[in-house]
Amino acid sequence: MRGALVGLALLLVAGGAPAGEPTPSLVARVRLVDALPPSPSVESRLREIRQRIQDALVYPPLARAAGQEGEALVEFEIDARGHAAGVETTRSSGHWGLDRAARRAVEDAAPLPYVWGRLEVPVQFDLRR
Repeated sequence: MRGALVGLALLLVAGGAPAGEPTPSLVARVRLVDALPPSPSVESRLREIRQRIQDALVYPPLARAAGQEGEALVEFEIDARGHAAGVETTRSSGHWGLDRAARRAVEDAAPLPYVWGRLEVPVQFDLRR
């Protein structure tokens, strides 16, 4: 498509004036426009995903009472509806209940902004929060 547009612009410039007349320096300008609508950057979408997961996080009462803290690393994909698919823990917080709560938070954070591919997101458990 781009080649056809550039060719059209060259044709207009080259054949724009009859022989003997000065050729205008610019007959037409071709501006290429992306067919996709403008969207936030991948970095901003990843920040939003992480924030939504942290906001959806419910600290398990038994883990809180036991003083358990840590960080679980969860991996998942985002489907076309904005839901997490294939959620699994790739690095444990060291506590089964916290890992389970991290996976649940990923599922409860939907709808998530779309990012292609498999994501790894850290989920923090901090009693001071």
